[in-house]
Amino acid sequence: MAYDSDQQLDLTQYTSLIDLIEQTSDRYGDKTAYACLGHHTSFSEIERDSRYFAAYLQSIEGLNVGDRIAIQLPNITQFVIAAYGAIRAGMVIVNTNPLYTERELIHQFNDSGAKALVVLSDLLPTLTNVVAKTDIETVISTHALDLHAPQEQAQPQPEVPFATLTFHHILSQGAELNYQPITSQLEQLAALQYTGGTTGLSKGAMLSHGNLIANAMQIKSRVGDKLIKGEEIFVAPLPIYHIYAFMVNLVLYFERGACSVLIPNPRDISSLIQTISNYKFSGFAGLNTLFVGLCHQPEFKALDFSHLKVTISGGTALTQAAANVWQQTTGCTISEGYGLSETSPVVSLNSPGLEQIGTIGKPVIGTEVRILDTDDNEVPLGESGEVAVRGPQVMQGYWNKPEETAKVMTQDGFFKTGDIGVATSDGFHKIVDRIKDMIIVSGFNVYPNEIEDVLSNHDAILECAVIGVKDERAGEKVKAVIVLNDQSSDQEAARAELESYCRAQLTAYKVPRIIEFVDALPKSTVGKILRRELREG
Repeated sequence: MAYDSDQQLDLTQYTSLIDLIEQTSDRYGDKTAYACLGHHTSFSEIERDSRYFAAYLQSIEGLNVGDRIAIQLPNITQFVIAAYGAIRAGMVIVNTNPLYTERELIHQFNDSGAKALVVLSDLLPTLTNVVAKTDIETVISTHALDLHAPQEQAQPQPEVPFATLTFHHILSQGAELNYQPITSQLEQLAALQYTGGTTGLSKGAMLSHGNLIANAMQIKSRVGDKLIKGEEIFVAPLPIYHIYAFMVNLVLYFERGACSVLIPNPRDISSLIQTISNYKFSGFAGLNTLFVGLCHQPEFKALDFSHLKVTISGGTALTQAAANVWQQTTGCTISEGYGLSETSPVVSLNSPGLEQIGTIGKPVIGTEVRILDTDDNEVPLGESGEVAVRGPQVMQGYWNKPEETAKVMTQDGFFKTGDIGVATSDGFHKIVDRIKDMIIVSGFNVYPNEIEDVLSNHDAILECAVIGVKDERAGEKVKAVIVLNDQSSDQEAARAELESYCRAQLTAYKVPRIIEFVDALPKSTVGKILRRELREG
């Protein structure tokens, strides 16, 4: 089912991401593009420093167009400069989680064949046993405060058994070199975005210049009337090495001339609130845990939300409770979207102010979504099946894994997402759950998202996760793992209350047979609850 629109997707404005970066920088000049740790960087400065960075990369012997360069940084301006610099040098970005373990780093660096790495200096000790086991020959390190002081006042960095270059050195030397402009095509590879690896070792989704530009234009067609060119301020608390924030902040909002306020550590809620209190922010991107966590803070409730007009949710299903508390606190609705690393990432998105909570909205322009059965046939309207997507934002395939690519692509070019969804008669879609998270109780399919949504509406619950555990009689039974708002409350009384509440809200086989109370739930770096760890634990 494609979303009908009078608009046509126009991909003629930019010939590549290089073209987008350069045109945008020229268009908005001295306006602030990124703010971080009190430091403001203009579009012109981003263009200049990324050009210096690109020129230096071009000067490194053995580093060529098409080579992969890993970026292992939190949300700091150096990430943007390094990413744009790598792109302008014709290289391929490998977005890397700063919290990865040695095992995960070695896998990703070797799988991608990365030859260079840009890393936070605090993380250098983690690389002691990594670099020698990979093809990385150039390590560029940066401290979070490097852009706040001249080179002679650079922060000290840990000693490690391999050679490193500093970010200051790269920029100062690059300023003395001639940047050789690169002509890239839309079909050329721009980034390897590694999947979460929830079912094994992660795979690199190959995203081209065209994939990323197309998705930016697709999102813009859905929310563009809310974005005034050169005037918006968007808060960026989610990690920009994740494709969701990468697309929104480094491509879409940048192209619109917006200022992105980068938040290096969103887990420090007090610091986040203090930072954004200095801005008349008009946009915010987050997910359930962040929305709810912020709205429980008196300091957040006291902020001025009069300019806030767009809040986007992605990464995990938006609960009704999170949507309600956010709107009550800020006066702004939440537009839930849906996507994956393999789709650059946005497949569908609710229009701001016209949301249908509980849905992922309609497919963005130029995107077809089908709901398939196990034989890849489309199911009747209203029945559940696997969500499959075709559009210009769908990846070129998995890096060096043609067999894995073949498993997820249909004969007619649809990418099978692994998510269970339902199409509605008015063109919206709902995600029921991940196929691998589905619980089967006595032959009945039980979707954790549904039970979590019911539980999260109970006043006693701060957050929760639902998983299946083995049961000799029923095959599986439902287990709810819960964080209470008041962790000092009587757990037995809370358990009895929640069991009664669930029986009133859910069919008998969906009611949790086990309720476990914990202090905190395991989460990914973007705040997504990790059901896998709960199952393994």
